[in-house]
Amino acid sequence: MDIRRATTPAEVAAAEHLFDHPVRPEWAERFLGTGGHHLLVAYVDGEPVGFVSGVETVHPDKGAEMFLYELGVAGPYRRRGIGRALVLRLDALGRRLGCYGMWVLVDTGNDVALATYRSAGGKDDGSCSVITWAFG
Repeated sequence: MDIRRATTPAEVAAAEHLFDHPVRPEWAERFLGTGGHHLLVAYVDGEPVGFVSGVETVHPDKGAEMFLYELGVAGPYRRRGIGRALVLRLDALGRRLGCYGMWVLVDTGNDVALATYRSAGGKDDGSCSVITWAFG
C-alpha cells in the first residue's frame, strides 16, 4: 500500500468511487487549492482504495488543530488496516504542521468507524453533541 497526498483534481476524480457523491472538478480544485486542506489517498497496485481528508482549523487563543473531515475505504479493502494507516498518516501530518490535536465526528452507532479511530489512538471523551444547520 502507498499513501500519497492528492494534488490535482484528476487524482481526486480517479478516486471518485470512494466518495459519497460524484466529484465536481471545481470543488476538487477549490479544496486542493485552499491552504490547510489535505487529501491523502491510499493505493494498492496503483488503484485508489481509500482516502482521508483533513482540514486545519485555527483559533486565536488555541492555535491549530486537525479536523478529520472524512475517511473512506472501498468495501473489498476494509478490515485490512488501510483506514487506520490513513488516520495515522493524517495524525502525523497534523503533528508535523504544529497542530495541538486532531478530532473527528462519528455517527452514533458507527461501530466500524469508532473501532478504526480507536485503533489509531483516538479516544471518545463522550462530551460532545452535534448541532447542525442546513443551508438551502
